[in-house]
Amino acid sequence: MRWLFFLTWLLIQPGFTAELPDPVRFSTRLELGDIEAARRWLDSGLSPDFEGARIGTGLMIGAWEGNIPLMELFVSRGARIDAVNRFGETALMLAAWKNRKEAVRWLIDRGARIDQPDRQWSALHYAAFAGHGEIVDLLLAAGARVNARSTNGSTVLMMAVREGHEGLIERLLAAGADAALVNDHGDDAASWAMRQGRFALARRLADARRFAQLVEREVTRPAAPPQRSLPAPDIVEEQLRRARLFEAEGRRSEALAAYREALALIKAEQARSQPASAPPKALVIRASRTAPAKQSLFFVASDTAETEAERLLEHARNLEAQGRRQEALRFYREAAASIRASAAHSP
Repeated sequence: MRWLFFLTWLLIQPGFTAELPDPVRFSTRLELGDIEAARRWLDSGLSPDFEGARIGTGLMIGAWEGNIPLMELFVSRGARIDAVNRFGETALMLAAWKNRKEAVRWLIDRGARIDQPDRQWSALHYAAFAGHGEIVDLLLAAGARVNARSTNGSTVLMMAVREGHEGLIERLLAAGADAALVNDHGDDAASWAMRQGRFALARRLADARRFAQLVEREVTRPAAPPQRSLPAPDIVEEQLRRARLFEAEGRRSEALAAYREALALIKAEQARSQPASAPPKALVIRASRTAPAKQSLFFVASDTAETEAERLLEHARNLEAQGRRQEALRFYREAAASIRASAAHSP
């Protein structure tokens, strides 16, 4: 036990410095809520705005996870509350996307910038797309621009319309959302509603002339069922997160087990979310955060999406059965990339 006493003594010495983390280790430990590791790193000179491999800075990870003590620690050490990650996101945007109400309130109370510069995704875009009504209300009450435009000119209202969030649509309109605004592709909110098969909503959003134009355009367009992103249940998202974290730590057995559990849960969700006559063909995983639509998981009935991803997943399962775990993990990642590529057609 003498070595343990020596190590404890060494850790409390003023001159002791902890080994600073690389971006992967930083993300892994903080996503698991290891505040003591964060404190040691900051005490040893780590920048409070150090960016991890996945979500962003320590403050952003705290906002994503709803971990207020972690947020408090990084802000107390000088973290910039409005810093942006490599995807152009702030802590407030990430908290809004994840429906972390207390984190959103905490950031607003400490002066976080509510809006991004024009033609950038905003926290209100993220909250409206995800259907988080309370977050939308908090942001609007704090002065968020209801007609904020994204990088391609899409409005907050368009995001709510795309997902069919009827209650949010009414709130946004009451707050002054302009349904006539057009994005860079020539679409307005009514055209998004029409494309999703929400004809009554399209009529609500357009005047008679515009609605007639949309109807004429839809008559000549091949029929297609409306699509809506179906967020994966929290337990599925948690399993996928655990798989990534275990893999980053080199814990391959645990990572593979988490992937298997996530796949089983995904299949169960598919059975509940699709009619028996039209079983879903693939889970689309949106992992890019340059647009909020690319941060969701949803089910599609496309044979094209199925072919390559299923082949890669089958290969991954075969490699795992042979005990070739590192190779199996690589093919799981390639399958995810294939599924993401299949979703490139979405707005």
